[in-house]
Amino acid sequence: MVFELPDNLHPDCAPVAWLLGRWGGRGKGDYPTIEPFEYGQELVFTHDGRPFFHYFARSWIVDADGEKVRDAAQEAGFLRCRPGGDLELVLAHSSGISEIWYGKAEVAKFELHTAGVGFTESAKEVTGGKRLYGNVESRLLYAYDMAAMGQELQPHLWAQLERQ
Repeated sequence: MVFELPDNLHPDCAPVAWLLGRWGGRGKGDYPTIEPFEYGQELVFTHDGRPFFHYFARSWIVDADGEKVRDAAQEAGFLRCRPGGDLELVLAHSSGISEIWYGKAEVAKFELHTAGVGFTESAKEVTGGKRLYGNVESRLLYAYDMAAMGQELQPHLWAQLERQ
């Protein structure tokens, strides 16, 4: 699928413009406090010409045949693009967690680290994270490391998504 740069893209968003659109695919998850799992996922990045992207993600657990078993996590937020490739990400999760992330865009990739995490009484305790996103052969690959439930920062989710 061919991607065209939008006419009204804010210049600060240029380093991450490749994210715009709808992405879908599958990933895997693991953590010491849970059983390993596979999931399907959809990510959507949109913009309106200002220096940020609106972000929405939803996922669902799949079985070994890739069939949906049940709905899973959702998150929504804003990827705020700053001069020089600096990035800020503000996220809210359906599980009761909110996060502030900072990072820097490089050519076809960026890494983000948490600067702050808040959670509701009923949410699991998440204390930090690291996200790595990359455009590899026109696919969106990402990895998410998490510190939660008394565990150190370690791999939790990884996926490969195709432009839809």
